[in-house]
Amino acid sequence: MARVDRLRVYPVKGLDGIEVDAADVTPGGTLADDRTYAFFDGDGDVLNGKRTARVHDLATDFDRETREFVVETRDGETARFDLDGDPGAAEAWFSEFFDADLTLERDDELGYVDRREMGPSVVSTATLREVASWFDGLTVDGVRRRLRANVEVAGVPAFWEDRFVGEDAPGFDAGGVRFEGVTACGRCVVPSRDPDTGEPTPEFRETFVQRRRETFPEFADRDAFDHFYALMLIARVPEGSRGQTLRVGDEVRED
Repeated sequence: MARVDRLRVYPVKGLDGIEVDAADVTPGGTLADDRTYAFFDGDGDVLNGKRTARVHDLATDFDRETREFVVETRDGETARFDLDGDPGAAEAWFSEFFDADLTLERDDELGYVDRREMGPSVVSTATLREVASWFDGLTVDGVRRRLRANVEVAGVPAFWEDRFVGEDAPGFDAGGVRFEGVTACGRCVVPSRDPDTGEPTPEFRETFVQRRRETFPEFADRDAFDHFYALMLIARVPEGSRGQTLRVGDEVRED
């Protein structure tokens, strides 16, 4: 049975995600606690992995109940922040670490997702397994952390998510929450780096593109993909499904 196998949200944009058992769909069509917070510099530019590999020097965790955000550096320094009660403390610490004047912002309705007119990202477990097989030493969990999807679906074949992109593509339902495909996710530099060290994987993009071309599924609409350096579905949750709750274990049914 196709089912939601994992849910992951990224409370602070650009930093580590946390696995959750359930997530409400926000009024904007994203998942609650996903990219809710983000650091911006004085020019209004967001702090993320595309901007600096130093994000990989931090391990972070977040308590959804207390809203406590915990940061640990590679040197073992640990800092704890109340992102709502005392955002200034987090701003000061991160500004010093990244050598920039940073301000913490919060958006509960939509979050600071890259594609603000779209919604959650979706990938299959089989896709992660396939991509891991393309590179020596990569694990499924390592690929999971590189690709940073919100919703992971088990019980379906590799690249299952590709079928929901393109003209006349179907949608799917997960526990009563409707998902409609919008676009395949064109990848940036972040997946090419080790999520723990920030070290780049040699020839990552070249290998990825070659293997993606070779394994592109027959059931997908090739015309809907601008290039082969794309993987993971960016979906839209229509208004009728917003405010509902998505849960691990929810059955997934295609149109």
